[in-house]
Amino acid sequence: MNIAETIAIVGAGGFFLNGLLTGVWKYLQIRSSEHAKAHPYVDTAHRTSLMYSFAALLLAKFAEISLLPERVETLAVIVPLTFFVVAVGSYMLHGLLRDTANQLKPPFSLGRFPLPAWGMPVFMSVLIIGETGGFLVLFYGVLKAVLFSG
Repeated sequence: MNIAETIAIVGAGGFFLNGLLTGVWKYLQIRSSEHAKAHPYVDTAHRTSLMYSFAALLLAKFAEISLLPERVETLAVIVPLTFFVVAVGSYMLHGLLRDTANQLKPPFSLGRFPLPAWGMPVFMSVLIIGETGGFLVLFYGVLKAVLFSG
């Protein structure tokens, strides 16, 4: 197993464990809520952690099949995984702070601290480029292996 695969597999395990633990958090909030609901971002953190665990497995498999240099594959795995971690972390933070039900709705804030109006659009643009770009690199490596290798 190369470095990219190892990073992706460990990431998958971390996300799955986080999904299980945020599921407990979600259940405890549901149980103690008058309306039997968890905070929207606790629910989002739970679901995205589980989803990202399987996305990380896909990245691992693509890194395994890819014919690209190991350094390229490793970077192509690290970039999307990093954005996955930041996304889940922000969901957990908003769930803990209970400060918003929609972090993408202006005005942007983290707890009682306002964020610059340009911050979220810039971050989301970088996230889109990073996640999609990392996957496209691995997908290219897979296509190279599947379609163009003898």
